[in-house]
Amino acid sequence: MGYAHGYATAIMHRGRVPMEPVDFVPDWGDGPRKTKHYPGTDRLPLPAGPAYPAYATVERGLRGPAGGGGPAFDLGLLGGLLRDSYGLVGRRLGVQANTDLGALPFYPLANWSRGTASGGGLYPVSVYWVSGPSAPVPPGVHYYSARHHALRRLLTGDVSGTVREALGEGAPGPETDQYLVLGVKYWQNSFKYNSFSFHAVSMDVGALLGTWRMWAGARGTALEPALWFDEERLARLLGVAGEEEGIFAVVPLPWAGNATAAGARAGADTAPAPAAPAEVSVRHRDLERSRTVRTFDALTAMQHATAADAAVRPAPGALAAAAPAAPASAAPRRPETPLPERAPLARDVRGALRARRSSFGRLAAERPLDGPHLTACLAAAAGGARLGGDAAAAGADGLVTLYALVNHVAGVEPGTYEYVPDGGPGTLRLVSAEPPGEFLQENYFLANYNLEQAGAVLVPTVRTHSVLDAVGDRGYRLVNALIGGVAQATYTAAAALGVGCGVALGFDNIAYRERFELTGTDEMPLLIMMLGHERRGASDFRFEIA
Repeated sequence: MGYAHGYATAIMHRGRVPMEPVDFVPDWGDGPRKTKHYPGTDRLPLPAGPAYPAYATVERGLRGPAGGGGPAFDLGLLGGLLRDSYGLVGRRLGVQANTDLGALPFYPLANWSRGTASGGGLYPVSVYWVSGPSAPVPPGVHYYSARHHALRRLLTGDVSGTVREALGEGAPGPETDQYLVLGVKYWQNSFKYNSFSFHAVSMDVGALLGTWRMWAGARGTALEPALWFDEERLARLLGVAGEEEGIFAVVPLPWAGNATAAGARAGADTAPAPAAPAEVSVRHRDLERSRTVRTFDALTAMQHATAADAAVRPAPGALAAAAPAAPASAAPRRPETPLPERAPLARDVRGALRARRSSFGRLAAERPLDGPHLTACLAAAAGGARLGGDAAAAGADGLVTLYALVNHVAGVEPGTYEYVPDGGPGTLRLVSAEPPGEFLQENYFLANYNLEQAGAVLVPTVRTHSVLDAVGDRGYRLVNALIGGVAQATYTAAAALGVGCGVALGFDNIAYRERFELTGTDEMPLLIMMLGHERRGASDFRFEIA
Protein backbone atom coordinates (compact mmCIF):
# COMPACT_ATOMS: atom_id res chain seq x y z
CA MET A 1 0.00 0.00 0.00
CA GLY A 2 1.52 3.30 -1.11
CA TYR A 3 1.99 6.50 0.87
CA ALA A 4 -0.97 8.18 -0.83
CA HIS A 5 -3.41 5.83 0.94
CA GLY A 6 -2.33 7.16 4.32
CA TYR A 7 -2.36 10.75 3.11
CA ALA A 8 -5.91 10.35 1.75
CA THR A 9 -7.06 8.96 5.09
CA ALA A 10 -5.41 11.84 6.97
CA ILE A 11 -7.13 14.36 4.70
CA MET A 12 -10.51 12.77 5.38
CA HIS A 13 -9.99 12.92 9.16
CA ARG A 14 -8.28 16.31 9.44
CA GLY A 15 -11.43 17.94 10.78
CA ARG A 16 -11.16 15.66 13.81
CA VAL A 17 -7.47 14.74 13.91
CA PRO A 18 -5.35 17.75 12.86
CA MET A 19 -2.51 17.10 10.43
CA GLU A 20 1.06 17.97 11.36
CA PRO A 21 2.34 20.58 11.95
CA VAL A 22 -0.58 21.39 14.24
CA ASP A 23 0.98 24.61 15.55
CA PHE A 24 1.70 26.08 12.10
CA VAL A 25 0.97 29.78 11.57
CA PRO A 26 1.62 31.39 8.14
CA ASP A 27 4.15 34.22 8.04
CA TRP A 28 2.10 36.56 5.88
CA GLY A 29 4.82 39.20 5.77
CA ASP A 30 7.30 36.72 4.27
CA GLY A 31 4.98 34.99 1.84
CA PRO A 32 5.90 34.17 -1.77
CA ARG A 33 4.72 35.93 -4.91
CA LYS A 34 1.62 34.67 -6.71
CA THR A 35 3.84 33.96 -9.68
CA LYS A 36 7.36 32.86 -10.51
CA HIS A 37 9.90 35.59 -11.21
CA TYR A 38 12.68 35.08 -13.75
CA PRO A 39 14.83 38.24 -13.77
CA GLY A 40 16.95 38.90 -16.82
CA THR A 41 14.71 37.02 -19.25
CA ASP A 42 13.20 38.43 -22.42
CA ARG A 43 9.47 39.08 -22.39
CA LEU A 44 7.28 38.34 -25.40
CA PRO A 45 3.88 40.08 -25.15
CA LEU A 46 1.01 37.83 -26.13
CA PRO A 47 -2.00 38.94 -28.17
CA ALA A 48 -5.30 39.08 -26.32
CA GLY A 49 -6.70 36.63 -28.83
CA PRO A 50 -9.40 36.97 -31.47
CA ALA A 51 -12.99 37.87 -30.66
CA TYR A 52 -14.62 34.93 -28.94
CA PRO A 53 -17.45 33.55 -31.11
CA ALA A 54 -21.00 33.75 -29.74
CA TYR A 55 -21.64 30.11 -30.67
CA ALA A 56 -18.88 28.98 -28.29
CA THR A 57 -21.19 28.70 -25.29
CA VAL A 58 -20.62 27.08 -21.92
CA GLU A 59 -23.16 24.41 -22.94
CA ARG A 60 -21.12 23.57 -26.02
CA GLY A 61 -17.85 23.67 -24.08
CA LEU A 62 -19.07 21.19 -21.48
CA ARG A 63 -20.43 18.91 -24.17
CA GLY A 64 -17.06 18.89 -25.91
CA PRO A 65 -16.19 18.93 -29.60
CA ALA A 66 -18.42 16.70 -31.71
CA GLY A 67 -16.10 15.01 -34.17
CA GLY A 68 -13.42 17.67 -33.92
CA GLY A 69 -12.86 20.00 -36.84
CA GLY A 70 -12.30 23.08 -34.71
CA PRO A 71 -9.51 25.55 -35.40
CA ALA A 72 -5.93 24.54 -34.69
CA PHE A 73 -4.01 26.80 -32.35
CA ASP A 74 -1.87 29.72 -33.42
CA LEU A 75 -0.26 32.45 -31.32
CA GLY A 76 -3.51 34.42 -31.17
CA LEU A 77 -5.59 31.51 -29.92
CA LEU A 78 -2.87 30.56 -27.44
CA GLY A 79 -2.91 34.11 -26.08
CA GLY A 80 -6.69 33.99 -25.77
CA LEU A 81 -6.63 30.63 -23.98
CA LEU A 82 -4.03 31.76 -21.45
CA ARG A 83 -5.57 35.17 -20.74
CA ASP A 84 -9.12 33.83 -20.34
CA SER A 85 -8.00 31.01 -18.06
CA TYR A 86 -5.07 32.24 -15.95
CA GLY A 87 -4.40 35.85 -16.89
CA LEU A 88 -5.37 38.81 -14.71
CA VAL A 89 -8.59 40.23 -16.13
CA GLY A 90 -9.93 42.60 -13.47
CA ARG A 91 -9.77 43.93 -9.94
CA ARG A 92 -12.49 42.93 -7.48
CA LEU A 93 -13.42 44.71 -4.26
CA GLY A 94 -16.81 43.55 -3.07
CA VAL A 95 -17.99 43.67 0.52
CA GLN A 96 -18.06 40.02 1.53
CA ALA A 97 -17.35 37.69 4.44
CA ASN A 98 -13.87 36.40 3.64
CA THR A 99 -11.08 37.07 6.11
CA ASP A 100 -8.94 39.08 3.66
CA LEU A 101 -11.54 41.80 3.12
CA GLY A 102 -9.73 44.41 5.22
CA ALA A 103 -6.57 44.12 3.12
CA LEU A 104 -8.11 44.26 -0.34
CA PRO A 105 -8.34 48.07 -0.70
CA PHE A 106 -4.52 48.30 -0.53
CA TYR A 107 -2.93 47.92 -3.93
CA PRO A 108 -0.14 45.45 -2.98
CA LEU A 109 -2.83 43.07 -1.65
CA ALA A 110 -5.41 43.72 -4.35
CA ASN A 111 -7.61 40.86 -5.51
CA TRP A 112 -7.06 40.36 -9.25
CA SER A 113 -9.65 38.09 -10.79
CA ARG A 114 -8.92 35.23 -13.17
CA GLY A 115 -11.16 32.90 -15.13
CA THR A 116 -10.02 29.79 -13.29
CA ALA A 117 -10.55 29.22 -9.58
CA SER A 118 -7.67 28.43 -7.21
CA GLY A 119 -7.62 27.23 -3.61
CA GLY A 120 -7.14 30.27 -1.37
CA GLY A 121 -6.69 32.46 -4.46
CA LEU A 122 -2.99 31.51 -4.51
CA TYR A 123 -2.56 30.31 -8.15
CA PRO A 124 0.51 28.07 -7.75
CA VAL A 125 0.29 26.44 -11.21
CA SER A 126 3.22 27.24 -13.49
CA VAL A 127 2.32 27.25 -17.20
CA TYR A 128 5.18 26.56 -19.63
CA TRP A 129 4.95 26.60 -23.40
CA VAL A 130 7.46 24.33 -25.15
CA SER A 131 7.43 25.49 -28.75
CA GLY A 132 8.90 23.73 -31.76
CA PRO A 133 9.66 25.07 -35.24
CA SER A 134 5.98 25.39 -36.25
CA ALA A 135 5.45 28.39 -33.99
CA PRO A 136 5.98 31.95 -35.31
CA VAL A 137 8.64 32.59 -32.65
CA PRO A 138 12.05 30.95 -32.21
CA PRO A 139 11.55 27.52 -30.64
CA GLY A 140 12.26 27.11 -26.95
CA VAL A 141 10.80 27.01 -23.45
CA HIS A 142 8.64 29.89 -22.23
CA TYR A 143 6.98 30.66 -18.88
CA TYR A 144 3.58 32.36 -18.92
CA SER A 145 3.74 35.55 -16.84
CA ALA A 146 0.10 36.07 -15.92
CA ARG A 147 0.68 39.58 -14.56
CA HIS A 148 2.02 40.80 -17.90
CA HIS A 149 0.10 38.44 -20.21
CA ALA A 150 3.44 37.66 -21.75
CA LEU A 151 5.89 34.82 -22.19
CA ARG A 152 9.26 34.77 -20.45
CA ARG A 153 11.82 33.04 -22.66
CA LEU A 154 13.73 30.56 -20.50
CA LEU A 155 15.56 28.56 -23.18
CA THR A 156 16.14 28.95 -26.91
CA GLY A 157 16.24 25.88 -29.13
CA ASP A 158 13.91 23.09 -30.20
CA VAL A 159 13.38 20.75 -27.24
CA SER A 160 9.93 19.56 -28.34
CA GLY A 161 11.48 16.17 -29.01
CA THR A 162 12.39 15.91 -25.32
CA VAL A 163 8.75 16.43 -24.36
CA ARG A 164 7.61 13.95 -27.00
CA GLU A 165 9.98 11.28 -25.70
CA ALA A 166 9.00 12.01 -22.09
CA LEU A 167 5.37 11.38 -23.02
CA GLY A 168 6.28 7.94 -24.37
CA GLU A 169 4.27 5.47 -26.39
CA GLY A 170 0.51 5.74 -26.37
CA ALA A 171 0.45 9.38 -25.33
CA PRO A 172 -2.84 11.20 -25.95
CA GLY A 173 -3.35 14.13 -28.27
CA PRO A 174 -2.18 15.00 -31.78
CA GLU A 175 1.24 14.68 -33.36
CA THR A 176 2.66 18.11 -32.66
CA ASP A 177 5.73 20.13 -31.73
CA GLN A 178 3.82 22.48 -29.38
CA TYR A 179 3.10 21.61 -25.75
CA LEU A 180 1.74 23.27 -22.63
CA VAL A 181 3.34 21.86 -19.49
CA LEU A 182 1.81 22.39 -16.04
CA GLY A 183 3.95 22.48 -12.92
CA VAL A 184 3.06 23.36 -9.34
CA LYS A 185 5.40 25.48 -7.23
CA TYR A 186 4.54 24.06 -3.83
CA TRP A 187 5.76 26.91 -1.62
CA GLN A 188 3.37 29.27 -3.39
CA ASN A 189 0.57 27.34 -1.67
CA SER A 190 2.19 25.51 1.26
CA PHE A 191 3.28 28.74 2.97
CA LYS A 192 -0.42 28.95 3.93
CA TYR A 193 -1.70 25.37 3.83
CA ASN A 194 1.42 23.37 4.89
CA SER A 195 0.83 19.58 4.70
CA PHE A 196 -2.65 20.08 3.27
CA SER A 197 -1.10 21.80 0.27
CA PHE A 198 -0.80 18.77 -2.00
CA HIS A 199 -4.52 18.12 -1.69
CA ALA A 200 -5.35 21.70 -2.71
CA VAL A 201 -2.87 22.22 -5.55
CA SER A 202 -3.73 18.98 -7.32
CA MET A 203 -7.31 20.30 -7.59
CA ASP A 204 -5.96 23.58 -9.00
CA VAL A 205 -4.40 21.63 -11.88
CA GLY A 206 -7.73 19.97 -12.66
CA ALA A 207 -9.54 23.32 -12.57
CA LEU A 208 -7.13 24.80 -15.13
CA LEU A 209 -7.31 21.74 -17.38
CA GLY A 210 -11.10 21.91 -17.17
CA THR A 211 -11.08 25.55 -18.24
CA TRP A 212 -8.81 24.80 -21.18
CA ARG A 213 -10.92 21.86 -22.37
CA MET A 214 -14.13 23.92 -22.06
CA TRP A 215 -12.60 26.96 -23.81
CA ALA A 216 -11.25 24.94 -26.73
CA GLY A 217 -14.13 22.46 -26.83
CA ALA A 218 -16.68 25.24 -27.27
CA ARG A 219 -14.82 26.18 -30.45
CA GLY A 220 -14.76 22.55 -31.64
CA THR A 221 -11.14 21.75 -30.71
CA ALA A 222 -10.22 18.85 -28.45
CA LEU A 223 -7.42 19.10 -25.90
CA GLU A 224 -6.21 15.77 -24.50
CA PRO A 225 -3.92 16.13 -21.46
CA ALA A 226 -1.39 13.55 -20.37
CA LEU A 227 -1.03 12.90 -16.63
CA TRP A 228 1.50 10.07 -17.05
CA PHE A 229 4.96 10.81 -18.48
CA ASP A 230 8.63 10.87 -17.47
CA GLU A 231 8.26 13.58 -14.84
CA GLU A 232 11.91 13.54 -13.79
CA ARG A 233 13.06 14.24 -17.33
CA LEU A 234 10.70 17.17 -17.77
CA ALA A 235 11.73 18.59 -14.39
CA ARG A 236 15.36 18.51 -15.54
CA LEU A 237 14.40 20.22 -18.79
CA LEU A 238 12.57 23.00 -16.91
CA GLY A 239 15.38 23.38 -14.39
CA VAL A 240 13.20 22.67 -11.33
CA ALA A 241 13.71 20.36 -8.37
CA GLY A 242 10.87 17.89 -7.79
CA GLU A 243 10.69 18.67 -4.08
CA GLU A 244 9.99 22.31 -4.96
CA GLU A 245 7.87 21.95 -8.11
CA GLY A 246 6.01 18.90 -9.37
CA ILE A 247 5.17 18.48 -13.06
CA PHE A 248 1.52 17.48 -13.21
CA ALA A 249 0.32 17.54 -16.83
CA VAL A 250 1.33 17.94 -20.45
CA VAL A 251 -1.14 19.17 -23.07
CA PRO A 252 -0.19 18.58 -26.73
CA LEU A 253 -1.57 21.45 -28.82
CA PRO A 254 -3.02 20.93 -32.30
CA TRP A 255 -1.10 23.67 -34.13
CA ALA A 256 -1.78 25.41 -37.41
CA GLY A 257 0.89 24.57 -40.01
CA ASN A 258 2.43 21.90 -37.79
CA ALA A 259 5.08 20.09 -39.83
CA THR A 260 5.19 17.18 -37.38
CA ALA A 261 1.49 16.46 -37.86
CA ALA A 262 1.76 16.89 -41.63
CA GLY A 263 4.65 14.46 -41.69
CA ALA A 264 2.71 11.93 -39.65
CA ARG A 265 -0.17 12.09 -42.14
CA ALA A 266 2.04 11.86 -45.21
CA GLY A 267 4.44 9.26 -43.88
CA ALA A 268 7.42 9.23 -41.59
CA ASP A 269 9.86 9.81 -44.46
CA THR A 270 8.24 13.13 -45.36
CA ALA A 271 8.80 15.01 -42.13
CA PRO A 272 10.08 12.86 -39.29
CA ALA A 273 9.46 14.12 -35.82
CA PRO A 274 12.62 15.75 -34.50
CA ALA A 275 14.58 13.57 -32.13
CA ALA A 276 15.17 14.64 -28.59
CA PRO A 277 18.30 16.79 -28.35
CA ALA A 278 21.16 16.05 -26.05
CA GLU A 279 20.29 16.68 -22.40
CA VAL A 280 19.68 20.40 -21.95
CA SER A 281 18.10 22.33 -19.14
CA VAL A 282 16.69 25.77 -18.40
CA ARG A 283 19.43 27.70 -16.59
CA HIS A 284 17.31 30.62 -15.40
CA ARG A 285 16.00 30.23 -11.89
CA ASP A 286 12.94 31.58 -10.14
CA LEU A 287 13.91 34.33 -7.69
CA GLU A 288 12.04 33.60 -4.47
CA ARG A 289 10.62 36.51 -2.50
CA SER A 290 10.41 34.68 0.85
CA ARG A 291 13.47 34.88 3.06
CA THR A 292 12.54 31.58 4.71
CA VAL A 293 11.13 28.66 2.73
CA ARG A 294 9.80 25.78 4.81
CA THR A 295 9.31 22.19 3.76
CA PHE A 296 6.65 19.80 5.04
CA ASP A 297 7.23 16.07 5.33
CA ALA A 298 3.80 15.00 4.07
CA LEU A 299 3.99 17.30 1.05
CA THR A 300 7.48 16.12 0.12
CA ALA A 301 6.47 12.48 0.58
CA MET A 302 3.42 12.94 -1.66
CA GLN A 303 5.55 14.47 -4.39
CA HIS A 304 7.96 11.53 -4.26
CA ALA A 305 5.17 8.95 -4.09
CA THR A 306 3.14 10.38 -6.97
CA ALA A 307 6.20 10.99 -9.17
CA ALA A 308 7.45 7.39 -8.83
CA ASP A 309 6.55 5.28 -11.88
CA ALA A 310 5.09 8.40 -13.46
CA ALA A 311 5.97 7.15 -16.94
CA VAL A 312 4.00 3.92 -16.54
CA ARG A 313 0.70 4.84 -18.19
CA PRO A 314 -2.32 2.81 -16.97
CA ALA A 315 -3.75 0.24 -19.32
CA PRO A 316 -7.06 1.04 -21.02
CA GLY A 317 -9.92 0.41 -18.61
CA ALA A 318 -7.60 0.07 -15.61
CA LEU A 319 -9.97 2.12 -13.47
CA ALA A 320 -13.05 -0.03 -14.05
CA ALA A 321 -12.81 -1.47 -10.54
CA ALA A 322 -12.90 2.06 -9.03
CA ALA A 323 -16.26 3.02 -10.57
CA PRO A 324 -19.07 3.91 -8.14
CA ALA A 325 -20.54 0.76 -6.63
CA ALA A 326 -24.06 -0.17 -7.69
CA PRO A 327 -26.69 -0.26 -4.94
CA ALA A 328 -26.97 -3.65 -3.26
CA SER A 329 -29.81 -5.70 -4.71
CA ALA A 330 -31.26 -6.22 -1.25
CA ALA A 331 -31.27 -2.51 -0.41
CA PRO A 332 -34.70 -0.88 -0.32
CA ARG A 333 -35.43 1.25 -3.35
CA ARG A 334 -35.20 4.94 -2.52
CA PRO A 335 -37.72 7.42 -3.90
CA GLU A 336 -36.51 9.57 -6.77
CA THR A 337 -37.57 13.10 -7.67
CA PRO A 338 -37.43 13.99 -11.38
CA LEU A 339 -35.50 17.18 -12.02
CA PRO A 340 -36.96 19.88 -14.27
CA GLU A 341 -35.45 20.57 -17.67
CA ARG A 342 -32.16 22.34 -17.20
CA ALA A 343 -31.74 26.02 -17.95
CA PRO A 344 -29.62 26.59 -21.07
CA LEU A 345 -26.01 27.67 -20.52
CA ALA A 346 -26.13 30.07 -23.45
CA ARG A 347 -23.46 32.54 -22.38
CA ASP A 348 -20.16 32.31 -24.25
CA VAL A 349 -17.30 30.72 -22.32
CA ARG A 350 -15.17 33.88 -22.24
CA GLY A 351 -18.03 35.95 -20.83
CA ALA A 352 -18.80 33.34 -18.17
CA LEU A 353 -15.14 33.08 -17.13
CA ARG A 354 -14.91 36.87 -16.79
CA ALA A 355 -18.06 36.89 -14.64
CA ARG A 356 -16.96 34.00 -12.38
CA ARG A 357 -16.34 34.83 -8.74
CA SER A 358 -16.68 33.33 -5.25
CA SER A 359 -19.76 34.52 -3.38
CA PHE A 360 -18.08 34.55 0.09
CA GLY A 361 -21.04 34.94 2.41
CA ARG A 362 -23.26 36.87 0.00
CA LEU A 363 -25.69 33.97 -0.54
CA ALA A 364 -29.19 34.72 0.74
CA ALA A 365 -32.18 32.41 1.07
CA GLU A 366 -34.72 35.18 0.40
CA ARG A 367 -34.84 34.05 -3.23
CA PRO A 368 -34.96 30.27 -3.71
CA LEU A 369 -32.74 28.78 -6.40
CA ASP A 370 -34.73 27.91 -9.51
CA GLY A 371 -35.09 24.19 -10.17
CA PRO A 372 -33.82 24.46 -13.80
CA HIS A 373 -30.73 26.26 -12.49
CA LEU A 374 -30.00 23.40 -10.08
CA THR A 375 -30.40 20.90 -12.92
CA ALA A 376 -28.01 22.88 -15.12
CA CYS A 377 -25.35 23.11 -12.41
CA LEU A 378 -25.61 19.39 -11.61
CA ALA A 379 -25.22 18.54 -15.29
CA ALA A 380 -22.26 20.93 -15.57
CA ALA A 381 -20.59 19.39 -12.52
CA ALA A 382 -20.99 15.92 -14.02
CA GLY A 383 -19.60 17.18 -17.34
CA GLY A 384 -16.59 18.69 -15.56
CA ALA A 385 -15.64 15.24 -14.26
CA ARG A 386 -14.16 14.33 -17.65
CA LEU A 387 -10.46 15.05 -18.11
CA GLY A 388 -9.94 13.40 -21.48
CA GLY A 389 -6.48 12.17 -22.47
CA ASP A 390 -4.87 9.18 -20.80
CA ALA A 391 -7.17 9.55 -17.78
CA ALA A 392 -10.21 8.92 -19.96
CA ALA A 393 -8.49 6.01 -21.67
CA ALA A 394 -7.90 4.41 -18.27
CA GLY A 395 -11.61 4.78 -17.43
CA ALA A 396 -11.66 7.96 -15.33
CA ASP A 397 -14.92 9.20 -16.84
CA GLY A 398 -17.71 8.19 -14.50
CA LEU A 399 -15.61 7.93 -11.32
CA VAL A 400 -17.37 10.90 -9.67
CA THR A 401 -20.71 10.67 -7.88
CA LEU A 402 -22.60 13.87 -7.00
CA TYR A 403 -24.75 14.54 -3.97
CA ALA A 404 -27.02 17.54 -3.44
CA LEU A 405 -28.03 18.93 -0.06
CA VAL A 406 -31.08 21.03 -0.86
CA ASN A 407 -32.04 23.95 1.37
CA HIS A 408 -34.02 26.41 -0.73
CA VAL A 409 -34.79 25.23 -4.28
CA ALA A 410 -38.11 25.97 -5.93
CA GLY A 411 -40.00 22.75 -6.57
CA VAL A 412 -37.60 20.49 -4.65
CA GLU A 413 -38.19 19.49 -1.04
CA PRO A 414 -35.30 20.10 1.37
CA GLY A 415 -33.21 17.01 1.96
CA THR A 416 -30.08 15.10 0.99
CA TYR A 417 -30.05 13.47 -2.43
CA GLU A 418 -27.83 11.52 -4.79
CA TYR A 419 -27.82 12.89 -8.34
CA VAL A 420 -28.70 10.26 -10.94
CA PRO A 421 -27.96 11.48 -14.49
CA ASP A 422 -29.97 9.61 -17.10
CA GLY A 423 -29.22 11.39 -20.35
CA GLY A 424 -32.00 13.90 -19.69
CA PRO A 425 -32.50 16.21 -16.74
CA GLY A 426 -31.82 13.33 -14.35
CA THR A 427 -33.33 12.58 -10.97
CA LEU A 428 -32.55 13.16 -7.29
CA ARG A 429 -32.51 9.92 -5.27
CA LEU A 430 -33.47 10.60 -1.67
CA VAL A 431 -30.90 9.79 1.02
CA SER A 432 -32.43 11.74 3.91
CA ALA A 433 -35.57 13.90 4.10
CA GLU A 434 -34.21 15.87 7.06
CA PRO A 435 -33.57 19.53 6.11
CA PRO A 436 -29.77 19.86 5.90
CA GLY A 437 -29.27 23.51 6.89
CA GLU A 438 -28.24 22.92 10.50
CA PHE A 439 -25.99 19.98 9.52
CA LEU A 440 -24.25 22.07 6.85
CA GLN A 441 -23.40 24.95 9.14
CA GLU A 442 -22.33 22.74 12.07
CA ASN A 443 -19.82 20.90 9.88
CA TYR A 444 -18.24 23.91 8.18
CA PHE A 445 -14.99 25.16 9.75
CA LEU A 446 -14.78 28.73 8.45
CA ALA A 447 -16.74 31.94 8.95
CA ASN A 448 -16.99 33.11 5.33
CA TYR A 449 -20.25 31.33 4.47
CA ASN A 450 -23.57 30.62 6.14
CA LEU A 451 -24.34 27.36 4.39
CA GLU A 452 -27.96 27.35 5.56
CA GLN A 453 -28.49 30.37 3.29
CA ALA A 454 -27.33 28.46 0.19
CA GLY A 455 -30.02 27.21 -2.13
CA ALA A 456 -28.17 23.91 -2.48
CA VAL A 457 -24.75 22.44 -1.70
CA LEU A 458 -23.27 20.01 -4.22
CA VAL A 459 -20.69 17.45 -3.11
CA PRO A 460 -18.59 15.24 -5.43
CA THR A 461 -17.33 11.91 -4.13
CA VAL A 462 -14.78 9.43 -5.47
CA ARG A 463 -13.64 5.97 -4.33
CA THR A 464 -10.15 7.31 -3.76
CA HIS A 465 -8.58 4.18 -2.29
CA SER A 466 -9.91 2.06 -5.15
CA VAL A 467 -8.33 4.47 -7.65
CA LEU A 468 -5.00 4.20 -5.82
CA ASP A 469 -5.28 0.40 -5.81
CA ALA A 470 -5.94 0.43 -9.56
CA VAL A 471 -3.25 2.85 -10.82
CA GLY A 472 -0.89 3.50 -7.91
CA ASP A 473 -0.11 6.64 -5.94
CA ARG A 474 -0.18 8.88 -9.02
CA GLY A 475 -3.90 8.21 -9.04
CA TYR A 476 -4.20 10.78 -6.22
CA ARG A 477 -3.36 13.49 -8.73
CA LEU A 478 -6.01 12.08 -11.06
CA VAL A 479 -8.71 12.01 -8.36
CA ASN A 480 -8.11 15.62 -7.36
CA ALA A 481 -7.82 16.80 -10.96
CA LEU A 482 -11.28 15.36 -11.56
CA ILE A 483 -12.62 17.23 -8.53
CA GLY A 484 -10.94 20.47 -9.66
CA GLY A 485 -12.62 20.06 -13.04
CA VAL A 486 -15.99 19.56 -11.33
CA ALA A 487 -15.53 22.73 -9.28
CA GLN A 488 -14.50 24.85 -12.27
CA ALA A 489 -17.39 23.60 -14.40
CA THR A 490 -19.85 24.39 -11.60
CA TYR A 491 -18.41 27.88 -11.10
CA THR A 492 -18.60 28.59 -14.83
CA ALA A 493 -22.14 27.29 -15.20
CA ALA A 494 -23.27 29.36 -12.22
CA ALA A 495 -21.69 32.47 -13.75
CA ALA A 496 -23.43 31.75 -17.06
CA LEU A 497 -26.76 31.60 -15.20
CA GLY A 498 -26.17 34.64 -13.00
CA VAL A 499 -26.22 32.44 -9.88
CA GLY A 500 -23.90 32.85 -6.90
CA CYS A 501 -21.39 30.10 -6.23
CA GLY A 502 -18.66 29.26 -3.74
CA VAL A 503 -16.35 26.29 -3.25
CA ALA A 504 -14.69 25.16 -0.03
CA LEU A 505 -12.54 22.40 1.44
CA GLY A 506 -12.98 23.34 5.10
CA PHE A 507 -15.64 20.84 6.15
CA ASP A 508 -15.91 17.64 8.21
CA ASN A 509 -15.52 14.96 5.54
CA ILE A 510 -16.41 12.16 7.95
CA ALA A 511 -19.70 13.80 8.92
CA TYR A 512 -20.60 14.03 5.22
CA ARG A 513 -19.75 10.35 4.69
CA GLU A 514 -22.13 9.52 7.51
CA ARG A 515 -24.79 11.83 6.08
CA PHE A 516 -24.53 10.15 2.67
CA GLU A 517 -24.50 6.66 4.27
CA LEU A 518 -21.07 5.87 2.79
CA THR A 519 -19.28 4.64 5.90
CA GLY A 520 -19.19 1.06 4.63
CA THR A 521 -17.47 2.13 1.39
CA ASP A 522 -14.27 3.87 0.35
CA GLU A 523 -16.24 6.72 -1.29
CA MET A 524 -14.91 10.08 -0.10
CA PRO A 525 -16.58 13.53 -0.16
CA LEU A 526 -13.85 15.84 -1.43
CA LEU A 527 -15.34 19.32 -1.91
CA ILE A 528 -18.47 21.34 -1.19
CA MET A 529 -19.98 23.73 -3.74
CA MET A 530 -22.57 26.26 -2.58
CA LEU A 531 -25.18 27.61 -5.00
CA GLY A 532 -27.81 30.30 -4.55
CA HIS A 533 -28.79 33.88 -5.25
CA GLU A 534 -26.65 36.60 -3.73
CA ARG A 535 -27.99 39.28 -1.42
CA ARG A 536 -29.42 42.22 -3.34
CA GLY A 537 -27.79 45.64 -3.15
CA ALA A 538 -24.42 44.58 -1.73
CA SER A 539 -21.58 47.07 -2.26
CA ASP A 540 -19.29 46.02 -5.07
CA PHE A 541 -16.43 47.33 -7.19
CA ARG A 542 -15.10 45.89 -10.44
CA PHE A 543 -12.44 47.30 -12.70
CA GLU A 544 -11.87 45.32 -15.89
CA ILE A 545 -8.36 45.30 -17.34
CA ALA A 546 -8.92 42.79 -20.14
